[in-house]
Amino acid sequence: MKEFNLNTLVRKNILTLQPYISFRDNNEFSAPVLLDANECPFGEYNRYPDSTQKNLKNKLAELKRVSPSQIALGNGSDELIDLIIKIFCEPKKDAILIMNPSFAMYAFYAAVNENEVVKLNLDENFDIVKDDFLKITQERDIKIFFLCSPNNPTGNSVQDIEFFVQNFDGIVVIDEAYIEFSGNKSGIELLNKYPNLIVLQTFSKAWGTAGARVGAAYASEEIIRFINTVKAPYNVNSISQKLILKLLDDKDKLKENVGSILQERAWLEAEFKNIECIVKIFPTDANFFLIKMKNVDEAYNRMLEAEILTSKRAPAIPDCIRINVGSREENEKLINVLKGIAL
Repeated sequence: MKEFNLNTLVRKNILTLQPYISFRDNNEFSAPVLLDANECPFGEYNRYPDSTQKNLKNKLAELKRVSPSQIALGNGSDELIDLIIKIFCEPKKDAILIMNPSFAMYAFYAAVNENEVVKLNLDENFDIVKDDFLKITQERDIKIFFLCSPNNPTGNSVQDIEFFVQNFDGIVVIDEAYIEFSGNKSGIELLNKYPNLIVLQTFSKAWGTAGARVGAAYASEEIIRFINTVKAPYNVNSISQKLILKLLDDKDKLKENVGSILQERAWLEAEFKNIECIVKIFPTDANFFLIKMKNVDEAYNRMLEAEILTSKRAPAIPDCIRINVGSREENEKLINVLKGIAL
C-alpha cells in the first residue's frame, strides 16, 4: 500500500460538507424544556432519538475494545454501505471492486450512485485468487474493495485478509455480518495498523434483531467523522437504540444464540448428507448453507409448495440453493420435504 492520505480518496464535495448537528445532542442539560424541534409534548417516543447514539457507542466501545469515536451506527449495514460509496466514489467516475459471487447490495448501491462495479471472480472453492486480485488492482483505478467474510452467499471465510488490506491503495471494507458463527478473529483488530480499513458488523444475524435495523462501522476516527457527516441526523431510531442497549446488557444472549445455531447447523449438515437430491454441501462459516442439488428447480418448488422459503442462486451459481439454519422444528420440516423429493 502506498503512503495513505484519506483526503485524496474522499470526494471533494464531501471534504467541505458541513454535518447536521443537533444542538441538544451535543450539549449537556440537567432539566431542559425542549421547545426547539417542533415535537409533540406527549407520548412515549415523542422526542427525536439521540443523533450521536452516545450510550450505544459507549457500550459497543467497551465490547469491541475501541474508542467510541471509531464507531458509526447505521440503519442496518445497508445504510453504511451506501454512505461509504457516497463518501469515496464520484458518480459516473469511480469504481468499486467486489467478490463474485458476493452480497448483492454492494453492486446495488454502486449502481444507485452511478459507479462502475468491477467483479473479482472467485475460484471453484469460492476463494479469492491473489494473482487475479493483484492484476485487477494494478490495471484499474478502484476506490473501494468490499470483502465479505464469511461470504454471502457462499458461506466460506476469506483467507489471509490482511494481504488484501496491505495490497490495496483504496478503502477496504470487511463485511463481517456472519463473523460470530465462524470463530475467526475480527478485522477490528487490524484497525490501528491500517488507516484504509473499515469493518462492518450487524445486529441482524447472531444477535437476532434483524427487525431493529442496526449496523455498525468500525474505522479510524477520521473515516468515522466523514460517515457521521454524511449520515441522516436521526438514522437509528429510539426504539432500536433502546433494544440494542438492553441486548448488550444480556451478556449470555449472543453466546446462547450462536451456540444454538451452531448446534442446528451441525445437525442439518449431517442430515443433508443422507438426502439423494443433494450433490454437494459447501463448507460454511455462517448461519446458512450453499447446497448444490440435482434438479434444483424441482427441489426449490417443492420447498416453496411446503411454504419453506429458500434462496435459489441461479444464474450466478448454477444448481445451487442457499438455505439458512432455522429452529429444530423448521429444520425438521425442511429435511422431511427434501427426503420426499424423488429423482
